[in-house]
Amino acid sequence: MSARTAATLLFALPLFALAADPLPSWNQGPAKKSIIEFVETVTTPDSKGFVQPEARIAVFDNDGTLWSEQPGYFEELFAFDEIKRMAPQHPEWKDQQPFKAVLENDHKALAESGMEGLLKIFMTTHAGLTTDEFRDNVQRWLSSARHPTSGKPYTEMVYQPMLEVLAYLRSQGFKPYIVSGGDTGFMRVFAEEVYGIPPEHVIGSTFVTEYQVKDGKPSILRTAKIAHNDDGPGKPVSIDSVIGRRPILAFGNSDGDLQMLQWTAAGDGPRLMGLVHHTDAKREWAYDKDSKIGRLDKALDQAKQQDWTIVDMASQWRRIYPFETSANEQQQ
Repeated sequence: MSARTAATLLFALPLFALAADPLPSWNQGPAKKSIIEFVETVTTPDSKGFVQPEARIAVFDNDGTLWSEQPGYFEELFAFDEIKRMAPQHPEWKDQQPFKAVLENDHKALAESGMEGLLKIFMTTHAGLTTDEFRDNVQRWLSSARHPTSGKPYTEMVYQPMLEVLAYLRSQGFKPYIVSGGDTGFMRVFAEEVYGIPPEHVIGSTFVTEYQVKDGKPSILRTAKIAHNDDGPGKPVSIDSVIGRRPILAFGNSDGDLQMLQWTAAGDGPRLMGLVHHTDAKREWAYDKDSKIGRLDKALDQAKQQDWTIVDMASQWRRIYPFETSANEQQQ
């Protein structure tokens, strides 16, 4: 066998594996079965549930659904790191809350500052910048910051099983979108490289922006005013406004995704509503109803009542992250 032939076969092996099993990091179980059966139903031309390609809209939350969200939402951790980076230019922050709490890693004082304190931090790190400046700040942080528990870049803290779902859906003519409470500009920096989702398919919370010309150069300024909070009921509103079609598949992980799942379920024809349930304290984290981050309470109850797809992470995922060795590989 020639070297060229061997290389061709080696390249083709992942394609053969995808054809044989589109979700290799999933254990055989109800979640994997429901996903594959749903996709086959809506993509088989002679099926009663066949859906035309242009209507195969799939929406995914980001935090806790496509990548981890512990020990804090990654965008919040970015904002805290940005405060520390900017601190030398703001000596007054040493005596001002909530900045003082961030600089001293005082989690109690930060928690006591509440939503008002967090909003002040976000306005300081996310607003008053052009869209290009903000993008550059995010790119710099992603290239150097490391997750406090794993030590991995944040863009490696993504879920391998969900990457496979995205690839599988794209191969079957679906158009996946991110619909998240996170900042649209923040997610657009990495979404295409990490998830294969282009910037025009990323929907998130937004700031009011203004066109400006400074020193003869046009730019878009991010002002200190929220235009849209893309969480909870804000998600179906933005889906209707931006996409203009009701999704036939939606995946989330928290009560903040409930309305998006309800909106998807209310459509005609086959529908798949999925929840990633964080049950793996060994490989990731275990949390739901009592968690302050990614709280999953009402959505979990409705998912059980409505027979939605609930993904038990501990039992249904062979691996969590791309860098993690699967159970099968460990046995070899």
